[in-house]
Amino acid sequence: MNDDAHDGVAIRSARTSDARRICALVKTHSSQLIVRSLGNVLKNLDRFLVAESPDGTLVGTLAYELWPEIGDEHSTSAELQSVCVLESWRGRGVGRRLVEAQLERLRALGVAQAVVLTFAVDFFSDIGFREIEKRAVMYKLYTGCINCAKHENPFTCPEKAMALSLTRT
Repeated sequence: MNDDAHDGVAIRSARTSDARRICALVKTHSSQLIVRSLGNVLKNLDRFLVAESPDGTLVGTLAYELWPEIGDEHSTSAELQSVCVLESWRGRGVGRRLVEAQLERLRALGVAQAVVLTFAVDFFSDIGFREIEKRAVMYKLYTGCINCAKHENPFTCPEKAMALSLTRT
């Protein structure tokens, strides 16, 4: 991960003092993201990255969740979650820098692939993600999507499942 500022925005690991701002930022994108409680953000704080503007405004965030691969730890996947950038900061590369920094963290952990369920297919395609069948992410569907109140079932949700191999060849 690179803490250097680019265009005035620093990408860094989240701190406890960021938790309420992360919650607020995710909440502003509630039509596209699952809102997270303060307790959930704090519990998973070590998995969050934030983008901070020169004036200290939190302009972007994202987290990850590891998915257990029973019997094959070498095939572990990580879901990118709560990927969001303030509307006024989009188009400046902030989201891409957040995702790329998170992908580097996941590679360092030895994670085999990153997965995302998203409406922003073009954004993730530009980074190298490819669309996959939702049936390929049944762990997510059974542990998260099945409880979502936004859609009747995970297969009627318009989000697309996408994946990126993190194995360097």
